[in-house]
Amino acid sequence: MEYRDWYILQTLYQEQNITKTAESLYLSQPALTKRLRQIEKEFGVQIVQRGSRGVHFTPQGEYLAKCADEMLLRLRNIKEHVLNMGDEVNGTLRLGVSNYFARYKLPMILKKFKEAYPNVEYKVMTGWSKDVYKSVYNQDVHVGFVRGSYNWSDQKHLLFEESVYVVSIEPIHLDDLPSLPRIDYETDPMLRALVDDWWTERFSQPPLIGMEVDKADTCSEMVANGLGYAILPRGVLNGKDDLHMIELTTAEGVPIKRSTWMFYHADSMDLQMVKAFVRFMEQGEIAFID
Repeated sequence: MEYRDWYILQTLYQEQNITKTAESLYLSQPALTKRLRQIEKEFGVQIVQRGSRGVHFTPQGEYLAKCADEMLLRLRNIKEHVLNMGDEVNGTLRLGVSNYFARYKLPMILKKFKEAYPNVEYKVMTGWSKDVYKSVYNQDVHVGFVRGSYNWSDQKHLLFEESVYVVSIEPIHLDDLPSLPRIDYETDPMLRALVDDWWTERFSQPPLIGMEVDKADTCSEMVANGLGYAILPRGVLNGKDDLHMIELTTAEGVPIKRSTWMFYHADSMDLQMVKAFVRFMEQGEIAFID
């Protein structure tokens, strides 16, 4: 089996569709089908069955698809370790980054790190923190930046904490919130749970959702135009100091904080580029980026 064959099996298992797989791999459908038949001939088993809704993997095919993940990870690790056996810091650093961190923090971090280590390249995966967490766990990325309190048993470093605020264009009283229109937005489950817990601890009725938007940035702009109040983390509010802000606290008056962590596996520190990046972050470069 060649490297590309394992990659074909992995991609086909993810897509469950010949056409989509061919497009993803920049192959023609006949070429992809021919390669699958050669793989089946090599192992002497049928790997997939075609159906009206795509392909279905046989038990043997399921097993080979799982082996593909293991083989590709192993081959990637071998390549990375060979490239990092010397003292020079180079290679491709794979990062998993939450959407907020990718927009507001990562560009300047990579700029500063690139100045120190010009031979390092980057592959960045962005998404919700729960997806980043999964990508670090599965070793799809070397380092992950997640927001929220996730259970992580390997190496981690707290980067910073931020408060969460009730934000409005005019001063409001917290007791009036249930009767005021709230602008809601799509966010990760951790922040959603944090806000919901605060709300249920304080109020017996649900919030009055007057508008729903896709992102926190959009939400803050709606608030700035007087369309309602919102509950937002401090980082989204940079440059909007003219808004009225009330910090969320527990019933005992303790400020509610949202943490941002750096997660990674201990064995990934064998790679010079990962070690350099982790040390760079631990030295507090993030503190210079507001």
